[in-house]
Amino acid sequence: MITRSNLAEQLREYQLRSKHDWASVSFFSSTSNLPSYRVDVMVFVIWELVILAFLVFSAVSLYFGHMQLAFILVCITMLLLLCMKITKQVKLARKKKRRMLLPLSI
Repeated sequence: MITRSNLAEQLREYQLRSKHDWASVSFFSSTSNLPSYRVDVMVFVIWELVILAFLVFSAVSLYFGHMQLAFILVCITMLLLLCMKITKQVKLARKKKRRMLLPLSI
């Protein structure tokens, strides 16, 4: 049963989520409060740094003539990018599901 307190709580949660939503980091947006949001931002930055490191190491290994190592590093990088894409799709699906819980007329 929908009560006034439930609607108010859902509205409060929705406002908290939309308040801390950045365009570049909405990829890892959190459903709860600010401290976990900061953790999500840090995870996003770490993912970017790891991918950049793999790309640099693959370029360096190509420079020194290690084709197999460069190929392996590029494959790992592509796998990480694929994981990021899947994670983004899952987070967006959860976000849409949460938005549907909030009634349009309050």
